[in-house]
Amino acid sequence: MPKNPVISNNGPLVGLCGLDLLFLFRDLYTEVWIPREVEKEFLGIEKESRHKALNNAPWIKIVDLKDSQSASVYSKLDPGEAEVFALADEYDARLIIIDEHKARQEARKIGLSFKGTVGVLLEAKEEGLIDEIKPLLITLKENGMYLSEYIITDALREAGEI
Repeated sequence: MPKNPVISNNGPLVGLCGLDLLFLFRDLYTEVWIPREVEKEFLGIEKESRHKALNNAPWIKIVDLKDSQSASVYSKLDPGEAEVFALADEYDARLIIIDEHKARQEARKIGLSFKGTVGVLLEAKEEGLIDEIKPLLITLKENGMYLSEYIITDALREAGEI
């Protein structure tokens, strides 16, 4: 197992899967881990297509917690987020990929490096893996992801698209 892994929560996994861009995890980070609870959440709907997506993305590794009780420290977060944080603690993650505001606040509070789906897209554009993010942000919104106008405008400005 690599040192200092990148660990993703369900939201970014769903977002990138819906864009057919799971390969960005591989191209940007080589390998991304998801804890068992995130796998369960991801497969909770559209099970067949999402199972196929995971099978076609061997760079996404499902990793069990060393200590099954370690997620209880993060009981104010949802179960998937709690396992992301616990896995990050256990393996000294270099980055967690998480969208939810409450979880991002917790990551900031405890000093975990994080970015969200939009941050992954910005990094991918910077690395030349995608040409533009605007149509991707539109599709994310159409697929049900909440993105405020501020987040969209800020991301487009950072991407040099406005």
